Amino acid sequence: MEPLRIHQGLVYPLNRANIDTDQIIPKQFLKRIERSGFGQFLFYHWRFDDNGNPREDFSLNDPKYQGASILVAGENFGCGSSREHAPWSVQDYGFRVIIAPSYADIFKNNCVKNGILAIQASEEQVQTIIKRAESDKYDLIVNLEDQVVYDNEGFEVKFDIAPYSKEMLLNGWDEIGVTLTYEEKIKQYELVKN
Repeated sequence: MEPLRIHQGLVYPLNRANIDTDQIIPKQFLKRIERSGFGQFLFYHWRFDDNGNPREDFSLNDPKYQGASILVAGENFGCGSSREHAPWSVQDYGFRVIIAPSYADIFKNNCVKNGILAIQASEEQVQTIIKRAESDKYDLIVNLEDQVVYDNEGFEVKFDIAPYSKEMLLNGWDEIGVTLTYEEKIKQYELVKN
């Protein structure tokens, strides 16, 4: 995974609450086991009609959001089943950061394990970001080291993150990567054991 320290990106506003994992990645796409290739199915039933054609009435299909890497959504994002495919699809589509008032715990933990920073902000802060991103192309800067999100117009949001999660994201580690930081100790243990 790529380390995440300071990220500047275009914001995509999804002003909906209670977006569950089946809406993020529908169940018919869960047959694959690799982590890549799921971005094309992100929000599939919202993005495409029954014939697989892009829906003009779903904002992610709007060219102005092409290349967006920061997703801002309503409360309880990622609720529903615990499928890890949901953050895989979010990440594979190109989002590095999600900002919402609240998350389902399992989804938020799966985000960290897959290199996505899930920031919790107040409803008022989220709505400010959404309104700005709906009206025009809108970029945010996310500084994980200082735990702050800001724009060039004076808007700023400070956020909390668990130290372990922060370290994983800053270093680009998944749980295997964390284990490998103890490689020398593991080797020493195996030598003693044998």
